[in-house]
Amino acid sequence: MSNPIFLALDIPQLEPAKALLSKVKAHIGGVKLGLEFFCAHGSHGVHEIAHMGLPIFLDLKFHDIPNTVAAAMQAIHVYQPAIVTVHASGGRAMMEDAKAAAADGCKVVAVTTLTSLDANDLTATGVYGSAETQVMRLAELAHAAGLDGVVCSGQEVAMVSKAWRDGYFVVPGLRPNGGGTGDQKRVVTPRAARDNGASVLVIGRPISRADDPVDAARAIEATL
Repeated sequence: MSNPIFLALDIPQLEPAKALLSKVKAHIGGVKLGLEFFCAHGSHGVHEIAHMGLPIFLDLKFHDIPNTVAAAMQAIHVYQPAIVTVHASGGRAMMEDAKAAAADGCKVVAVTTLTSLDANDLTATGVYGSAETQVMRLAELAHAAGLDGVVCSGQEVAMVSKAWRDGYFVVPGLRPNGGGTGDQKRVVTPRAARDNGASVLVIGRPISRADDPVDAARAIEATL
């Protein structure tokens, strides 16, 4: 992929979302549509964005029993997504069925540990040890299940890519130098994530909420 930047288009109104995308599309490589967008706009919204000609990353984070997740994967074939997410914590059987049900050419990647969580948050949910330990544990499980790669923070991608040489690594929670972290706790710059092995850089607010989104996207692209 020549441009690894996927714009997180988490905008509740469809027309402003399309307007933003039309402005910045020359400086990004794809579009990430998450739960907020999908719940607001559904099938119509996904098709509207797909018609704008960029690869679609459906970040729906499927997590259910294997049969249900497989059925959901089949249901989204109509969108022709380039990337789809499932939760690694759903287990090996669920991930195996998700990959088996995915459309040809669609990369299925497993969410390891959300970038909004740190060690204290993990402990509160009954997961002990560092975020890095949990990420590696789930990355190994995703690899064994035959997935294409994982979603992890920029702080872990070097470690994961070293262990999984041909993996596909999606890194969210990125912030350019000088940017605020918001609700993210394990952040790095886009350039650092790319240098450490990221395949896809998911960037939202630093572009979508910038005073000049085109300049923001161009500036991030230039650092790569």
